[in-house]
Amino acid sequence: MKPLAERMRPKSLDDFVGQDHLVGRGAVLKRMIESNTVPSFILWGPPGVGKTTIASILSQTLKRPFYSLSAINSGVKEVRETIAKAENAKFFDRANPILFIDEIHRFSKSQQDSLLGAVEKGTVTLIGATTENPSFEVISALLSRCQVYILKSLEKNDLVSLIDSAINEDEYLKEKTINVKSYDALLRVSGGDGRKLLNSLEIVVSSFGDTEAIEITDEYVLDVIQENLAKYDKTGEQHYDIISAFIKSIRGSDPNATLYYLGRLIAGGEDPKFICRRMIISASEDVGLASPNALLLAESAFRSIEKIGMPEGRIIMSQVAVYLACAPKSNASYVAINKVLATIKETGDLSVPLHLRNAPTKLMKSIGYGKNYKYSHDQDQNSPDQEYLPDELSGSQFYNPGNNPSEQKLTATMRQKWKDKYGY
Repeated sequence: MKPLAERMRPKSLDDFVGQDHLVGRGAVLKRMIESNTVPSFILWGPPGVGKTTIASILSQTLKRPFYSLSAINSGVKEVRETIAKAENAKFFDRANPILFIDEIHRFSKSQQDSLLGAVEKGTVTLIGATTENPSFEVISALLSRCQVYILKSLEKNDLVSLIDSAINEDEYLKEKTINVKSYDALLRVSGGDGRKLLNSLEIVVSSFGDTEAIEITDEYVLDVIQENLAKYDKTGEQHYDIISAFIKSIRGSDPNATLYYLGRLIAGGEDPKFICRRMIISASEDVGLASPNALLLAESAFRSIEKIGMPEGRIIMSQVAVYLACAPKSNASYVAINKVLATIKETGDLSVPLHLRNAPTKLMKSIGYGKNYKYSHDQDQNSPDQEYLPDELSGSQFYNPGNNPSEQKLTATMRQKWKDKYGY
C-alpha cells in the first residue's frame, strides 16, 4: 500500500493546498496551464510543500512526457541518457518533454553543464526543485535560463485542511471514525511540511490497529510520533531537525552534542557547503563580537571545503564547530539589526541630517548639504561632537553590548566617546 502522502497527492492545481501566490486564480502556474506554455524554472522552498507535485501536475495536465531524476543518485551519464530519450520522444510539433530534477542544488557544475545544451535548444523544459538558495548552488548560465519561484512552508489552515481531507477522502482512513481532538501536536511535528504531516497522521492512525473509532489527542500524538517517525525518514525528512539541533547545540555551548549532530549530518550525506553556511550564520548570530574570529574561521572552513572537499573536509568542519561551541556567546549584533529594521518599519524613511549628506554639486552645497560636517580623523580621539542619526532618533540605542570581555571593552570605548548619549 502506498504511503498516505502519496495517496493524497493532488492531481490538479485546483486540488493543491497552499502556495496561492503560484497556483491560485490568475497566478503564474495557472497561467502556464491556460496558455499551454511552460518555460524552464526552479522551485525553491522547504521540503513537503509541493515542488514535485507541481511538476507532475503540469506534465499531466499539459500531456507532456515527464522524466524525473534525483540529484542524489543521478550523475552526468544518467542526465545524458535522459536527454537522449527526450530527443527521441520529440517529433513533429509535439511539445518538448519536462525534465524534473529533484534537489538540483546537489548537482555538481559538470552535471549542471550537461543540462545547458538541452535547455537552450528546447529539447527539454527543465523544472528543478531545491531547498537551497539557487543563486548559491545553480551555475549562472543555467540560472539565467530559468525563472525562480519561491514556495513557502504551509500555514496552519493549509495543514488542518490536509488532515481533514485525508480523514474524509482517503480510501482507507474514511472507513474509520476519526475524531481529532486537537491539531496542535500534529502541526508542531510537521514543521510546515505537508508530507511529514500526512506521514505522522498515518503513523498515529496505524497505532490504533483495527480499532474503528479513533480519538487523536496531542499527548497521544507526541508519544507515538517520537517513537516511530524515524522509520519514515527514508528521504531525509529529519534534515531540518538535525541541522536545528546542530545550531542549537553550538548556541548552548555544548561541543559534544555539536560534534554528534555534525556527525549525523556528515553520515547522512549532507552537502558540506550547506553545513559550513550554517556555521557562518551561527558565528555571527550566536557568537558575534564576543569572539570576532569565529566568523573568520567559519568563512575559512567554507573556502577550505571548496578546495579540498570530503572526506578530509570533516576535520576542518569539526575544528570550527568545536570552536563555535566553546566560544563565548553574544547575539547583540543580531538583536541590534532586528531592532533597527523594526524601527525603520515603524518610522519610515527619515531624512538624513544635512551635514552628513554628500554635496557633489554647487546647488547641493547652497542648500546646506555637507555644511558643518566634522571630519572624524581631525577630531580629538576620532570622536567629533555631532549627530549621525536622524533627529527623530537621536540618542536611540540599537546596539547593546553583550556581557563578555570582548564587548565590555567596546562598552568602555563607546562610553568614552559618547558619554551618556546612548546609555553606555
